[in-house]
Amino acid sequence: MAEKKHEDISPNESLSADRHEEKIGIERQDVLDVPADQNLSTVFENPLAGIPRENLLKNVEEFCQQHDLMEHIEVFRKGALIAQRPNAVQEIDDLTAEDKEQIAREHTHKWDQPWMLYFLVSMSSLAAAVQGMDESVNNGAQAFYLEELNVSPSDRFSQSMQQNLTGLIVGAPYLACALLGCWLTEPLNRVFARRGTIFISCFIAAVASIWEGVANSWVNLFLARFVLGLGIGSKSSTVPVYTAECAPAPIRGALVMQWQMWTAFGIMMGNIMGVAFGGLRPDLAWRLILGSTVVLPVVVCAQIYFCPESPRWLLQHGKIKQAFKAFRILRKSDLQAARDLYYTHVGVEIEAKINTGKNLFTMFWELFSIPRNRRATWATWIVMFGQQFCGVNVIAYYSTTIFEDAGYGRSSALLVAMGTGILNWVFALPAFFTIDTFGRRPLLLITYPFLCITLLWTGLSFLIPSTQVTARTAMITTGMYLFEVFYSPGMGPVPFSYSAEAFPMHVRDVGMSWATATTWCFNFILSFTWPSLVGAFKPEGAFGWYAAWCLILWVLVLLFMPETKALTLEELDQVFSVPTWKHSRYQLKAASRFIKRFVLFQKNVEPLPPLYQGAENLNES
Repeated sequence: MAEKKHEDISPNESLSADRHEEKIGIERQDVLDVPADQNLSTVFENPLAGIPRENLLKNVEEFCQQHDLMEHIEVFRKGALIAQRPNAVQEIDDLTAEDKEQIAREHTHKWDQPWMLYFLVSMSSLAAAVQGMDESVNNGAQAFYLEELNVSPSDRFSQSMQQNLTGLIVGAPYLACALLGCWLTEPLNRVFARRGTIFISCFIAAVASIWEGVANSWVNLFLARFVLGLGIGSKSSTVPVYTAECAPAPIRGALVMQWQMWTAFGIMMGNIMGVAFGGLRPDLAWRLILGSTVVLPVVVCAQIYFCPESPRWLLQHGKIKQAFKAFRILRKSDLQAARDLYYTHVGVEIEAKINTGKNLFTMFWELFSIPRNRRATWATWIVMFGQQFCGVNVIAYYSTTIFEDAGYGRSSALLVAMGTGILNWVFALPAFFTIDTFGRRPLLLITYPFLCITLLWTGLSFLIPSTQVTARTAMITTGMYLFEVFYSPGMGPVPFSYSAEAFPMHVRDVGMSWATATTWCFNFILSFTWPSLVGAFKPEGAFGWYAAWCLILWVLVLLFMPETKALTLEELDQVFSVPTWKHSRYQLKAASRFIKRFVLFQKNVEPLPPLYQGAENLNES
């Protein structure tokens, strides 16, 4: 067996970017010399592993002296020993029985967390609801403002121009996100940190909401919605990362996915606003629908003041004592806070040496030039692209007009469209319990086929003659409702949760900008092209287009998206350092065994060895 041996990584080592990919802790094996199934596993290596006890404790003492933490030296010593041997805590003699019980409770009572952690998550959830309302209020409002602002086929606009203008106004925020908003994330976070960026983005959302409500022309409304996108972009990039950096690993997925669950809640509220104000006179209805989004961002701006800053951001910027203070607020005990601080500090130190002298362009280039980052970039592109091209925002942005085309009157269409928002939120709730149990990949692989089926169902239902209005509207409504039922627990929560945890810290802001720019770019493409797509191919062809993409995306997720469940943000370096060919081949073998066992009902199908050794909580097979 040909094999590369790697010496241990010390926090004091100076690593180049090229060497970092080797030293990150992956044992690579020569496939030419090893039987297929024996070449599948990849071994995690803790950056503290292999450091002699005396050296580790000496490093801890120097760390505490350097950062004025000597009054906590004993708890940091224990924390470092736990970080070095997280799976052998009961064997560490330095720990008391109480210490061991505290660490054990992280898994036996994983929801027993400080109230400030949940306060922080509630703030993040409201920020997500802000975004959801910003997205969906336009669904009901456009039924009014297209006529009130004279954006309709007439002597002034041809039908094709009207379709393009409709798509442009609807998609204006997402165009701004893709072009500017998402790329402002890194400089805003660097200067104003996570909390400051969230405050600024919500302030922009509040101002833009008022502007939308008082717009007096389609040009003015377009500009207001474009400015709205500047807030949406940086907010959607920052809030999931902020939550991911503050959350403990065992429940990180469930807490980060609150972003999507409460985005769904906001979408539901936006649809409710359409029903609530839809009965008013048209020139007032759309203004109140759009302006109703001003309330939630003001609440978030007030709430963020009381939240701690991300401890990982503080570590990255050399504010060690503040980071320890933040961890003490966000963890149940000082022991856990010290462990997480020291373990994260080691990773930050290694990454800082790799990142010395790099600018924004260099970090963006490293998303593609370094194999570990490139795999994360590709995987996040898949899930973010998939969140749009599974077709969900066709329903979020155009369901009212789709239901009108199906045969409903305007009031009925607004009411039925509200049902899609309610289902989107209600069926996002199960993901709170499943995302850290089943994992990210299984949720997508299970739900994508159903998204394909329900989109085909909806599109083909338009072939029912308009004379059979009851059957036609019932089938279309059922198809769109079932789509929301399957979307919300799978494709809904995964993309932002996954993207927030996929990148290493030194490129995390740039990586999250890339991921969110991807989703908002294709969001704009979808929202801009839908009116023209329906005009060219009719609803049955337009829905069929996105059904086909669901099948393509299922294959891409199977082959190119590693699992990230229940691992620390530092351990994910090992996950994404597995070569793409190795991961893809493993998943093909796993899929083949699944088909043999559960489809062909063959007996004695032996399971594959785990893809990752040393990650007991991660079930890839």
